[in-house]
Amino acid sequence: MAQQIHWFPGHMNKALNEVETKVKLVDVVIELLDARAPLSSINENLEKLIQNKKKLIVLTKIDLADPEATKEWINFFKQKYDSVLTLDLKKSGGENILSKAVINLGKDKWAKEKAKGMKPQPIRAMIIGIPNVGKSSLINRIAKRKAAGVQNKPGFTRGEQWIKVNQDFLLLDTPGILPMSYENQKKAANLALIGSIREDILPNETLGELLLAYLRNQYPSALFSRFGIEAIGDRLVVLNQISEKRKLVDGVGQNDLKRSEALLLKEFKDGLLGQITLEKYGT
Repeated sequence: MAQQIHWFPGHMNKALNEVETKVKLVDVVIELLDARAPLSSINENLEKLIQNKKKLIVLTKIDLADPEATKEWINFFKQKYDSVLTLDLKKSGGENILSKAVINLGKDKWAKEKAKGMKPQPIRAMIIGIPNVGKSSLINRIAKRKAAGVQNKPGFTRGEQWIKVNQDFLLLDTPGILPMSYENQKKAANLALIGSIREDILPNETLGELLLAYLRNQYPSALFSRFGIEAIGDRLVVLNQISEKRKLVDGVGQNDLKRSEALLLKEFKDGLLGQITLEKYGT
């Protein structure tokens, strides 16, 4: 598990440089983290660039995450950041909560402008996060129009754009940016499992083994409702069970373990195995 995983396409390097330039123009930074793997979602390269800005953490995809684990992470992040929110991007209303939180963080700026006899200017916020964490979906909701492209694969958004949310709030979109490398496979695996890096960055065999080991320890009944599997055995046992339940066979009539593993990983990513968090606070 000590192997370093390298993943840093050229457009991400360019985007990181652009964020470094643009961050000087903003008052607030909104950082989106996937609630299923919040620590793995943090990009340390970005954290260094925004350390002197007011920060709003938004935990996304809470409908897919373990609610009890999410509560623990909220308490943890509240001790480290200026403001913390959770959002289910499939439901409306969250964009108003976010707008209020950004404006609240910008009140100090308005007070300084008024003290200088200036007309308060709109609060400029930058939204950052790793790929596929929900930035485009959130932007489209708060801008109430299709302001950003949405596609369920990492690295879809390109460039950056300012969006007028209302008269008090301007939002700068940025592309999803990943760290240059990962210290161990576990963090890279978490991001592959939730769809934030290309699945081929690690082989399915590795991802399947890591996922099943985690489920066996933390969510032992996770495969029952979907596959009718009561106890999570070792990887090959589970894959054979899935093949038999779903009638997945190869060209010679044998259980198709590759298709079973791909199905297991996809159904986890899509939230079909239940509300599961890959990182628990304090463990």
